[in-house]
Amino acid sequence: MGILAEVDGKASSVTVNHNVDSVSRGYGGFGALGHSVYHRELLPRLVKGSWNGPISHIATSGTHTAAIARSGELYTWGRDEGDGRLGLGPGRGPNEAGGLSIPSKVKALTVPVSAVSCGGFFTMALTEEGKLWNWGANSNYELGRGDKVGGWKPQEVPSVEDIRFIQLASGGYHSLALSDEGKVFSWGHGGHGQLGHSSTQSRSIPMTIEALADEKVVYIACGGSSSAAITDKGKLYMWGNAKDCQLGAPSLPEVQSSPVKVNFLSEDDGLGTHNVLSVAVGASHALCLVSRSGR
Repeated sequence: MGILAEVDGKASSVTVNHNVDSVSRGYGGFGALGHSVYHRELLPRLVKGSWNGPISHIATSGTHTAAIARSGELYTWGRDEGDGRLGLGPGRGPNEAGGLSIPSKVKALTVPVSAVSCGGFFTMALTEEGKLWNWGANSNYELGRGDKVGGWKPQEVPSVEDIRFIQLASGGYHSLALSDEGKVFSWGHGGHGQLGHSSTQSRSIPMTIEALADEKVVYIACGGSSSAAITDKGKLYMWGNAKDCQLGAPSLPEVQSSPVKVNFLSEDDGLGTHNVLSVAVGASHALCLVSRSGR
């Protein structure tokens, strides 16, 4: 499994290998690679952290990175620059130019977590009990707390405490969360229509995407300013920034503020009957994995 992050034309990636360790390479500015260095690494190198046991989940954004140990403990490293996206607080350790190059445990997160996503300047974690916690920048309502007060200390998202979530995803300034009932919630910056509420308004708290209310969603993904969802019937919906045709549907406006179904050219490319299994969304393109009948 590999994750690619790009910022200012520079890219780095983090991979979990078959022995369930973390490996990184690429642009190392702000310590994003976790090797106690701040320069590029051409070849993959093992990330050596203080965790015990194997790594179960990883995530990265433009310049910060996160990893979850099998024990449920979260570790972060990379760029911080005062917004608190690493969740480490004032005693976070050695740094250079606003970055931390050593994986450090997020001690203020007192509950075990099973998944993590890195937004542009914030981080969100899903606990083993299905609750959402986040921290970092909040000038665009990225944290979904009803205000614009950010900070380094992890807190549970208050308005959805009674809902159990099974997946989370973060873009540059927005997030999605998938409930165990197959409902999709979105919040944060909505200027490109990436929240899916048929408007470009930002949302200060998680809100259900009503256009998907009749569907049972099983998978979600975010790009920088676009979003995607897959239903239990294998249908793919996308919305948000369509400037570079990354939503996969013809004749869309540059801002698509409601979900549209992506119809594949099955007759032209020989795809045939198929179901979409997963989707990954970049800044200006998307890629999905499909299963084909009879294969």
